[in-house]
Amino acid sequence: MGLTWKKGVLTALLGAAAASGLTTLILILAEATSVLLPTDTKFGIVFDAGSSHTSLFVYQWPADKENNTGVVSQALACQVKGPGISSYASNPAQAGESLQGCLEEALTLVPKARHQETPMFLGATAGMRLLSQKNSSQAGDIFAAVSRVLGQSPLDFWGAELLAGQDEGASGWVTINYVLGLLVKYSFSGEWVQPLEETPVGALDMGGASTQITFVPEGPILDKSTQATFRLYGSEYSVYTHSYLCFGRDQMLTRLLTRLVQSSPTPLVRHPCYHSGYWATLSPAALYESPCVHATPPPDLDQNLTVEGTGNPGACVSAIRGLFNFSSCQGRGHCAFDGVYQPPVQGRFYAFSNFYYTFHFLNLTSKQPLATVNATVWEFCQRPWKQVEASSPGQDRWLRDYCASGLYILTLLLEGYGFSEETWSGIEFHKQAGGTDIGWTLGYMLNLTSMIPAEVPTQGRAESYGVWAAGVVFAALTLVATLGAAAVHLLWPQG
Repeated sequence: MGLTWKKGVLTALLGAAAASGLTTLILILAEATSVLLPTDTKFGIVFDAGSSHTSLFVYQWPADKENNTGVVSQALACQVKGPGISSYASNPAQAGESLQGCLEEALTLVPKARHQETPMFLGATAGMRLLSQKNSSQAGDIFAAVSRVLGQSPLDFWGAELLAGQDEGASGWVTINYVLGLLVKYSFSGEWVQPLEETPVGALDMGGASTQITFVPEGPILDKSTQATFRLYGSEYSVYTHSYLCFGRDQMLTRLLTRLVQSSPTPLVRHPCYHSGYWATLSPAALYESPCVHATPPPDLDQNLTVEGTGNPGACVSAIRGLFNFSSCQGRGHCAFDGVYQPPVQGRFYAFSNFYYTFHFLNLTSKQPLATVNATVWEFCQRPWKQVEASSPGQDRWLRDYCASGLYILTLLLEGYGFSEETWSGIEFHKQAGGTDIGWTLGYMLNLTSMIPAEVPTQGRAESYGVWAAGVVFAALTLVATLGAAAVHLLWPQG
C-alpha cells in the first residue's frame, strides 16, 4: 500500500514536471518562431511629381510592425522618362501616360496578392504650384489625367494632390530623421528607445522650382506661419520651415538669364556664369513663359539672341545677388531675405536634391572647409569651355550650369540662410541616408498612412515581457516538481 502510494506521488510529480517543462519549451519556441520566421511584407508607393521630372518610390515594411514603425526601407526608385507633369499643360493625357513605365515596374515588384492593399499617392510640388498660379484649369486637367491612369491600376490609389511648400519641407525633415534613427530606435534588448543625446538634423532641399529649409531652432519660433509641429513617438517637435518658390535651380537659372538679357543693349548677351568660349543662340520668348519672370517682355520677342560665356565668377556672384532682396531684411533681426523671418541656423544639416547633385559633380561632398569649397567653385568657373567639355563627356545637358549653380548655392547658404565659416562644417551633402533616397516622399507616406505613432510603441515589449514572465513561472514549477519527486524517491522509507 505504501509503495503504491509512493509510486503514485512520484508519478504525479514527474508528470507535473514534464507538463510544466513542455509548456515552457512551447512558449520559448513560440517566441523564437515569432522572431525568426519571416513575416508578410507590406508596401507603399509614392510618385514625386517635381518641376523637372517625376520619380516613383516603393517602400516596404514587415506587416507585424505597422504600428511599431522604424523598419520601413526603400525597395525601388524609378525615374519617369520625360519632363515633369507640369510640362504637359497643352497635352494633359501625356502626363498620365508618362507614368506607365514606372508604374509597371512597381506592379512587378509588389506581389499580386498585395496589390489591392498597397496604398499609392502622387504628390506634386513647385512646378505644379507655378502652373496652378498661371493657369488653374490646365493644372486641374493634368491632375485629372494622372488620377485617371493611376486609378485604373489594381493598387489602392489614394489620390493626387498639390503639396504646399511647408508640407514638402516638413516631410523631408521627417524622412531624414526617421531613416537616421533620430526620432526613435529599436534597441538590441527589443525596446523602442528615443536617442535623447542626439538632436534632429535640419533639412536643406532644392528642386527645380523651389528650395526649402527646415530645422529645430534654439529658441521659440516667432512667426507661427513658419512653424510646423509634430508629436512623434511621444515627443513634441516644433520645426521652422519655409519654402521659397522660384528659388529652385531651374527657375533661378531662367531668372538670371532673363536679367542679363534685359540689361544687354544688343542681341549679344555676355553671361559671366558660362565658361569662356561657350556660346549659344536662344529665343527670348521661352524665358518670359515662366511665372517666376515678372519682367516686361521686349517687343522683338521673335529675334534670336546670342549668349556668350565670359567665365567671370566675381561678376557671376554679383548677378546672382540681384535675384535676392537682401535690403528688405536690413535692420530686422531673424530675417533671411525677401523679408522672410528665419531664426539663426544651428546644428547639423543634410543638404540633398540639387544641393547634392551640384556639389557631387564638383567633388565637394566630403565635408571640405568653406575656403576650399569657395576656391574650387571659382576655379571651375574660370576653366575654358573646351577644357570643361573634354573633362566631362556626356554631361552636356547641365554642364554649362554647374558654375552658376555652385555660386548660387554658396550665396543662398551664406548670405541667404546665414551660415558662416563656423557653421558650414555642420552641413553634409547627401543623396541617400540608410539606403533610402532623401526627399519628402517617405515622410509624406509615413504621415498619410499614420505609420509613425504619436506615442512610443509598447506592444512588442509587453508581449516579450509576458512570455518571459510565464517562462520563469513554469520553469520554477518544473524545478519544484522535479525536486519534490526526487525527495519522495530518496526520503520515503523503502519496503
